[in-house]
Amino acid sequence: MSQETKTTARLPWLFAMALLALCGIAQAGPKEDVTAAMQKLLAASSWHATMHVKGPQAMSNALDFQAPDRFRITLQGIGTQYIIGDTMVMTMQGRTMRVPLQKDMLGQYRDPARLREHNATMTVQALGKDQVAGKPAAKYRVRNPKDGDLDVLMWIGGNGYPVQIQVDGKANGQASTTVIRYSRFNDPAIKVSAP
Repeated sequence: MSQETKTTARLPWLFAMALLALCGIAQAGPKEDVTAAMQKLLAASSWHATMHVKGPQAMSNALDFQAPDRFRITLQGIGTQYIIGDTMVMTMQGRTMRVPLQKDMLGQYRDPARLREHNATMTVQALGKDQVAGKPAAKYRVRNPKDGDLDVLMWIGGNGYPVQIQVDGKANGQASTTVIRYSRFNDPAIKVSAP
């Protein structure tokens, strides 16, 4: 598998890890706010996200999700790739390839039972009001020892959905920052089908 294919296969995983770092069962206050936002995201029929990574493996891409298991990933300089169920479809050098993925590789990250496992050790701190793309949002810091040295910030919009997640950590031993910005929740115009 080429480096580009490996990177593409990891993109939904990066989005999912951001979700895992933030989820748990609501108990009170900030933790309840974050949990409610993540539950709304998991229940959404579709959404759009952009992801920018700064660090040793810098990249920018966009992702469209259509429930229950369809992703369209647009990678700058590489093209568009699709994950539908347990298959990735990509076009490289004019040739379309189908690459099987591990069974239910992404579905496990959308499983509420698995996400609840993080509740016992997750802590959430409210950081007050902020703005994302000129719109008001509540800002939170989320930490979970199970996720190592990740420092996660989350912004929740007035509609109760997460509008931005920032994950600071390390990649290949070097500092790395991933910023994911979400929009277009439950937009019926988002349709994902392989070419």
